[in-house]
Amino acid sequence: MGLRLHATNAMVLLIGNYPPDHQQSMHRFALVMLDGLALAGVPAELIQPQAFFGRFRFGGRFIAKWLAYLDKFVLFPRQLRSKLKAATLIHICDHSNAMYARGRREVPVVVTCHDLLAVRGALGEETDCPASSTGKLLQRWIVAGLRSASVVACVSRATLSDAKRLIHPENGGPRLELLSLGLSHPYRKLPLSEARARLVEVSILPPHASFVLHVGSNLRRKNREGVLRIFARCRKEWNGFVVFVGEPLSDALRSLGQQLGVADRVVEIPNASNDLLEALYNSATALLFPSTFEGFGWPIAEAQACGCPVICTDREPMTEVAGGAALLRKVEDEAGFAADLLRLANPAEHERWSAKALENAKRFSTSRMIADYCELYRSLAPV
Repeated sequence: MGLRLHATNAMVLLIGNYPPDHQQSMHRFALVMLDGLALAGVPAELIQPQAFFGRFRFGGRFIAKWLAYLDKFVLFPRQLRSKLKAATLIHICDHSNAMYARGRREVPVVVTCHDLLAVRGALGEETDCPASSTGKLLQRWIVAGLRSASVVACVSRATLSDAKRLIHPENGGPRLELLSLGLSHPYRKLPLSEARARLVEVSILPPHASFVLHVGSNLRRKNREGVLRIFARCRKEWNGFVVFVGEPLSDALRSLGQQLGVADRVVEIPNASNDLLEALYNSATALLFPSTFEGFGWPIAEAQACGCPVICTDREPMTEVAGGAALLRKVEDEAGFAADLLRLANPAEHERWSAKALENAKRFSTSRMIADYCELYRSLAPV
């Protein structure tokens, strides 16, 4: 089972996510791996379950979920088997697809584990990721798949710690490795005039408006309610806006904004391009990231690469990614978060923390990540 990355017949088979699930960060990671391996001269192909049964929209969310399961767990395994003859190694890019590792004895299997929060939630642990009865079964299946892998690459120390506790590698399970993420896009510091010009083009904010940024979804652990409450504490002392990038706000969150008296200063950007997000990071007063739980916290690294100061929760893995270059608060200290936001509205403080952010962001090199994965691939068999 020789893994010869530069041999003419070598091929890394990347497994990505089901497109209708709209897991944007996982899709971006798979594409970064595909492009990075190509630049490194490593032949690779990305495959993912496609929507066949999932194309039919009837019967509500419950029926849609089960139709998607047919696509993922009945049709896709057949596609996967047809690709195995050409594969030298399988890399499952998201641990939530780890069940595809089971029974794969033909080639080594690497699984990137971004977090085990849903697994922990299914076990009754507090992670702001509650699980239904079927969800608990799915998480057990995922853990069984992780135990079948050759290597599980954990993206943070917090995820690695959870993996050691929940996968039990000492009982003949996979090798566990810590392999930090790189950026999913080459975000960089821009001249402020260029960044502001990009924002003017899309007319999402008044010219030269100050704003605080949140990048994420409506998942409970992302704590968007906290973002709104923190922003509301600043509304009388700071004439800025709060910009939410990612999933549109839920009706409950919009109602909360109304109750707090800040609805007219809330901006939603559901589908920001990389160029627009880069401009937002470069123009923001700060990234406000009071998550309760994360597997890594990509927006922290992205913001810092653009010189955007970060205010985030004083909890792993946010502190690991922030690297001492962010203002940290306990998740319940919303008054402290608000005080830090007002502090960064001062240009001198903003510049000081911006310099710290840029220095820390140098750790998140995508080329370094790809090189680490290539070395991991080679370790599974002689080159």
